[in-house]
Amino acid sequence: MSQDDVDFQDLMGDVTPLSRGRNKADLSRQRPNTPSEAQLARRENALASEDDNFLSDDFVELVGPYDPLEYRRDGIQTGVLERLRHGGYAPEARLHLLKRPLAECRRELFPFIREAHEHELRCVLVVHGRGREVDSPPNVLRSYLAKWLCQFDEVQAYASAQPAHGGLGATYVMLKKSERARARNRERQQKRRG
Repeated sequence: MSQDDVDFQDLMGDVTPLSRGRNKADLSRQRPNTPSEAQLARRENALASEDDNFLSDDFVELVGPYDPLEYRRDGIQTGVLERLRHGGYAPEARLHLLKRPLAECRRELFPFIREAHEHELRCVLVVHGRGREVDSPPNVLRSYLAKWLCQFDEVQAYASAQPAHGGLGATYVMLKKSERARARNRERQQKRRG
């Protein structure tokens, strides 16, 4: 025995090893897993938003893998779309949908857009990926995303992102100003004139 072994045994003193039967947790005294109030509230909120989710999962025309996504609602100036396309609006939030099933992407996109608008965000980024083949899963998602974004009243325009933000595998989304933001703009303009 070396000096180190003796010192270790001295340090351990009267410690005894556990017997084989005592090395497992006793689960009989634990209460059953009951969700917390916060978990219950999140579940209720998720179910309510799922009921409101109007995004269609019906047939969609597939977008080509090298075709950029682009849309602007009537009344939106082409300059806004150009600036969006060139990354002129910094994304204030991101949603990553890479490698997720289509149904999950539908469930995630709906509250993301709604909450971004409620929090008065103007530009968000949705990362979805891009397949090399027309019918690859990322490209199917791109196609549905183009359809879904048009279904939101909150969405004014969208365009494929710049390479630094994901290129054809991501999309910038321009959201409407909220009523509060419009009122603040009117107040600022009146102060400037006044």
